[in-house]
Amino acid sequence: MKSKVYFTRKITPEAIVEAYSKLGIELPGKVAVKVHSGEKGNQNYLPPDFFKPMVDKVHGTIVECNTAYGDAAGGVRDNTESHWKLIEDHEWTKYFDVDLMDAEGPDVIWQIPGGKVLKENHLGKNILNYDSMLVLAHFKGHPMGGYGGALKQLSIGCASRSGKALIHSAGKTDDRFDTWKMHADINAFPEAMADAASSVTEHFKGRIAFINVMKNLSVDCDCCMVAEDPCMKDIGILASLDPVAVDQTCIDLVLSSDDPGKEHFMERVNSRNGIHTIEAAAELGIGSREYELIEF
Repeated sequence: MKSKVYFTRKITPEAIVEAYSKLGIELPGKVAVKVHSGEKGNQNYLPPDFFKPMVDKVHGTIVECNTAYGDAAGGVRDNTESHWKLIEDHEWTKYFDVDLMDAEGPDVIWQIPGGKVLKENHLGKNILNYDSMLVLAHFKGHPMGGYGGALKQLSIGCASRSGKALIHSAGKTDDRFDTWKMHADINAFPEAMADAASSVTEHFKGRIAFINVMKNLSVDCDCCMVAEDPCMKDIGILASLDPVAVDQTCIDLVLSSDDPGKEHFMERVNSRNGIHTIEAAAELGIGSREYELIEF
């Protein structure tokens, strides 16, 4: 059966709520809302007021985790103190309750019995405090993963600092300072991301929804302190209960675009084997690459 993906070309806070309403789901209990809160200096991340109506609708708590990279990459989100300051500077705490899920250890460790690369996933322990999850992904490129969307938010996004190291190294180490092991090959890294994502979708099975916003389409991620400006025009907002389908749809919308910037965008995706994350996730049964696109 094809997964339903709802699509609007409107890109407004209200359109996000409208897209969510098409899914016909009411997320139960305490809702974790996973976003990318933006690295210091990044100009492309989507600000908190853009998401406010959606987060308010589900009475959600914004959740984030610390990063594996540190000062060498120019970022400040690798430790709780400076990460919290940046979250406040970016005004997330002005609008929402925010939970830095791995601010205090120990990590929660979930097994991945059918993992292609990883056998376990390390996550911020506070993820256990939530009954359901809404993933608000800013779809864009990524320096290592090729692209960032729903699957990246599930994997790297929910992983703790040590969990991110485990994914980046394709299971070789959970020590972020063990840098010589931290860069997996072009096949193993996408598969590790798919593995990690599978553990989160399994935990929230039937209680998770995905919205991808195709705006500020840079080849660089919101984790980049110095990011390239967008190379394509904005495309729209997509919603689905299937993270594989919603990411695949975004890629297909880029490919079918007549925007001259798409070649540059897809060069980033393809040079990092980004679509293999989608392939691996589909093989793990997280979702389907076959979808029905419903424009509204």
